[in-house]
Amino acid sequence: MAILVTGGAGYIGSHMVLALAEAGEDTVVLDNLSTGFWWALPRDTRLVEGDIGDEALLDRLMAEYRFDAVVHFAGSIVVPDSVKDPLGYYLNNTVKSRALLSAAVRAGIPRFIFSSTAAVYGNPGALPVFEDAAVAPISPYGASKLMTEWMLRDVNAAHGLQYVALRYFNVAGADPGGRTGQSTPRATHLIKVACQTALGQRGELEIFGTDYQTPDGTCLRDYIHVSDLAAAHMDALAHLRRGGESGVFNCGYGKGYSVREVVSAVEKAAGAPLPVRYSPRRAGDPAAIVAGAARVREVLGWQPRYDNLDMIVESALGWERKLAQRNSTTSG
Repeated sequence: MAILVTGGAGYIGSHMVLALAEAGEDTVVLDNLSTGFWWALPRDTRLVEGDIGDEALLDRLMAEYRFDAVVHFAGSIVVPDSVKDPLGYYLNNTVKSRALLSAAVRAGIPRFIFSSTAAVYGNPGALPVFEDAAVAPISPYGASKLMTEWMLRDVNAAHGLQYVALRYFNVAGADPGGRTGQSTPRATHLIKVACQTALGQRGELEIFGTDYQTPDGTCLRDYIHVSDLAAAHMDALAHLRRGGESGVFNCGYGKGYSVREVVSAVEKAAGAPLPVRYSPRRAGDPAAIVAGAARVREVLGWQPRYDNLDMIVESALGWERKLAQRNSTTSG
């Protein structure tokens, strides 16, 4: 039995593929390489270059391999871009997820793990936010992911497809072994952008909004190390295999850091101050969001190993240095 990983050549997906390989799982990656990289995968990984919206391709793949589960990462993730291009996000994140779910049902695949987001909560009324909080996304990105959660719920009721949807908070850092990390040049993740700025790859770090109702006026986020997130997916897979119930789970540490606190952590790791420019708020950004993350520990047995902002930043900065060296070697 094999595992199908969509978007497996991307940032989070490549960490999941590493975790699956370490566990001895037979893995097939489906990725259109729009934001992923073949070289981010272990050498013996089977990579199929294609789109999750291509139902004929999905049917062929699912007929060729006896997939035990689908782990679905593929999608678009930039909140401001979703505000500018809502239809593109509903196509990529919702319509194409529907195609993938349809193919999984036709093939009789029993398990599905979905990469969802804390953006489904919008601006929560209380912190930390738990899984039973009202869902009220304030961006098309969050809405597009919530629609897929609803499809999973309904497909589970109609066809018995067991699923786990993991609502990510702010994913950051890189593989501690330096094997993969966030490699997209124009990524908007704060810690990546701050590390690029520290290395002189960007002229300045832009901070959007200093007038939020937070302790220092900047947005507050719950940052989770990407390797801990991959571990949560492995725990979700084990949960479903032992007959665990379907459901949604927050993935975060339950503590928040402001943008200014993150900048300070990057300056500490880099040993130099960052050039910063302050700009107005961005559309779609909530003021603060922190995970109520007890359920993922209690039900899935998740035990994070990298719950430390300095450790997250150091791994991210180390990856940026390695990536810069790789890019200079390749371009040379």
